[in-house]
Order: sequence, then C-alpha cells, then structure tokens
Amino acid sequence: MIRDVLRMGDPRLLKVSRPVEAFGTSELVALIADLRDTMRHLNGAGIAAPQIGVDLRVVIFGGGPSPRYPDASAVPDTVLINPTLIPLNGGEEGGWEGCLSVPGLRGWVPRWTQLRYTGFDEYGVPIDRLANGFHARVVQHECDHLDGVLYPARVRDFSRFGFTDVLFPDGSVAADD
Repeated sequence: MIRDVLRMGDPRLLKVSRPVEAFGTSELVALIADLRDTMRHLNGAGIAAPQIGVDLRVVIFGGGPSPRYPDASAVPDTVLINPTLIPLNGGEEGGWEGCLSVPGLRGWVPRWTQLRYTGFDEYGVPIDRLANGFHARVVQHECDHLDGVLYPARVRDFSRFGFTDVLFPDGSVAADD
C-alpha cells in the first residue's frame, strides 16, 4: 500500500526511532511491503520507516538510475533493520541529495565515501556489507532518518541548497515531487 510521506516540519521526523525487537512478524512484513510500494511509487532510492510515521529502525533502499537520480550506480535491493554504520576511511565526498520528506529541494551533502554496515533483514538474518559511492550515500541518508536527521542539517554551504527546478533549470535532475 502506498503511504503518505511525512514532510520536513513534522516533529515525528526528528525523533530517534526504536529498535525492532521481533523479526518475521506479519506487522513487520506489511511495513516493509508498504515501504517498497511507497518508494517505488515516488521513484525513491530509499525510504525509512519514520518517513511514513512508523517509529522503528527500518530502512529499505535499492535500485539503479531513476528520474530523481539519473546518474546513480546500482544499489542492491536491501531491507536493513537496526543498522550500525562504520566509516572505513576518513574521506568524505559531496554530492547532490534530495529526499521524499523534503520535496522539490536539493542540497550538496558531504558523506563518507566508504563504510561498512551491519544489521538484519526482516527475518533476523544478519547483514554485513561494504559500500562505497552512491550506495554508501544512500545508506547514510536513510539511516540518518532513524536518528531524526534530515539531509538539510548536513548541508555546509547553503549556496548549494535550493529548489531543484532553480538549481537545475535544464531539467538535468528531476524534481522530487
């Protein structure tokens, strides 16, 4: 089922989410199905449970280039629950980000270039992966939602933050809404 996505300004987006304690439940499976439907409907690269008003440490992400991220490399379809992120080097790289909860805007956000992430899938099977590039960016962006952080809080240079149609009048990056 496609769910409404909370938008920046909703206080629920600023809360730290609760860990999932039971895996494989019908409620968790239904939540993940709703996240998938909503993400695909909106051409997202990922989505976090808090974005649809569910206070749990659950994110999903994956796919390849899309209208919103035309130059993106492929990211494995992943359900990641109770994640932990570990940077693997001191390097950061900036990149344009948008967010389903911040429609119509883009910002240049620094992120770790390489990381290891661990967590569980919906059935409690452990996940332990290395990520770099766009994959690493998506994981960090989605996991930030679990700690109540929206990407504008990570923008360092506000001359590189604004409405997508103003920043990219040639349409080289699709609008988020």
